[in-house]
Amino acid sequence: MVASGRQVIVVGVDGSAASEEALRWAARQAGLTGAGLRVVTAWRLPVTYGYAPDYSGVGYQDRARETLDATIGRVLGPTPRLPVDPRVEEGRPAEVLLTAAREADLLVVGTRGHGAFAGTLLGSTAQHCVRHAPCPVLVVPPGTASRSRGTADRPA
Repeated sequence: MVASGRQVIVVGVDGSAASEEALRWAARQAGLTGAGLRVVTAWRLPVTYGYAPDYSGVGYQDRARETLDATIGRVLGPTPRLPVDPRVEEGRPAEVLLTAAREADLLVVGTRGHGAFAGTLLGSTAQHCVRHAPCPVLVVPPGTASRSRGTADRPA
């Protein structure tokens, strides 16, 4: 849990390589600044048309929690050395991140590159966050972790 009075970095995680790079960057920054990390995963029911299927027992929220926990474990290790507040919220990813960013000093998101030209374009979630966030936003481009110096994946 992130202590009150401490700076907070919110980072969006969806289990993708891009979100792992965003978490890695945010963890390094939190380690340098003494900030706490709020790691957020969004989930929502699939959109259907014409009928209302029974989603009871499907466990979308549980799957989202498993994805979040696994991503944190891969990037920060089994016992992170900095304060981490993991959250699983229902809703559209951009809206969930913007809500979490209301109390944040920085919002960090990844973006999925699609090649030389298309890779320069932001995904819809990143673009929405950049336009509407109540705090500064950092979009971590693909390949950032492989270009970083050192091995700060697990902050001291």
